[in-house]
Amino acid sequence: MSENSLAIRKFSDLANPTRFLALAARALPWLAALTALFFAAGLWLSFTTEGDYQQGETVRIMYVHVPSAWLSMMCYTVMAISALGTLVWRHPLADVSAKAAAPIGACFTFLALVTGSLWGKPMWGTWWVWDARLTSVFVLFLMYLGLIALNRAMDDPSRSARVSAVLVLVGFVNIPIIKFSVDWWNTLHQPASVIRLDGPTIDPEFLRPLIVMAIAFTLLFFTLHIGAMRNEIWRRRVASLRRQAARNAGREQLAP
Repeated sequence: MSENSLAIRKFSDLANPTRFLALAARALPWLAALTALFFAAGLWLSFTTEGDYQQGETVRIMYVHVPSAWLSMMCYTVMAISALGTLVWRHPLADVSAKAAAPIGACFTFLALVTGSLWGKPMWGTWWVWDARLTSVFVLFLMYLGLIALNRAMDDPSRSARVSAVLVLVGFVNIPIIKFSVDWWNTLHQPASVIRLDGPTIDPEFLRPLIVMAIAFTLLFFTLHIGAMRNEIWRRRVASLRRQAARNAGREQLAP
């Protein structure tokens, strides 16, 4: 069998919900353990480093705010890839992935907004400003809420999957706006200090716990996402069984 055939077969295996459930059952305990380990290390580093000479103890908010902001965009990117899987490749689990990711992304975005406000009050003297970065992240939060409401409002799963996928792809234009807003417009929000072509500008003492916490939050996302996908698959199976039972009951009533 050729390498291309093997790759296609593996991709097809992942499209099988039953195989995915078996894989998730094996992977989730390991992911949860790794997540707890990195969170323990990240929190220890976060509270043992000294405060910043300008920001003081409020610098520790960064260890939650930055990973949350990163995950808010990454989660929507995962949804956009899943939307392509729904519209282009008709992958059976693509819509499951998108719907499972939406509430998680909304939570990370909300956490980024709250921690950003907590940091902004002592640093900027205000809880909120309508600059490009903050406004675009707030728009992202509203998009998450809108997609969650849409998924719950539509009863037809196939129609809901197509409509949601189109809206996700249209809304993806907001992700580069969030990322580059500090470069394109004059905002109060500081520019990128970690992922830069010329290297990070943040002090290594603060960079180490930030990276560890970013890994911990990323592992948390994958743990929650896989668990949510598993729950969504079981929910759809239960709903399908109920619909089948209702149809069978209707046939029995119509039978002479």
